[in-house]
Amino acid sequence: MAETLEIVSFRLKPDAAADFIAQNGVVTDWLAGQPGFLSRHLGEREDGSWVDVVRWRSLEQAQAAAQRIMAEIGDCEAMRAIEPASVAMSHAQVALSR
Repeated sequence: MAETLEIVSFRLKPDAAADFIAQNGVVTDWLAGQPGFLSRHLGEREDGSWVDVVRWRSLEQAQAAAQRIMAEIGDCEAMRAIEPASVAMSHAQVALSR
């Protein structure tokens, strides 16, 4: 198993940014309960877009969680704040970690 980074970039719907960080507790808690979860880093770029980087023990575990997340917590405030058409997800095998 190779550690994997899941990189998700997205934009928020208009007027959704005010409580977005506070609303993410549900997402973080859900991720923390998934097999293979190691860490999560959420950041806002200068252009107002967001990036969510989640470290997993394996690509398979990352993909399994991605397949379940919308069915299980897709209706939470943090997920509803995201503009669906803006979401781009990719994965990268960890080559260096410190």
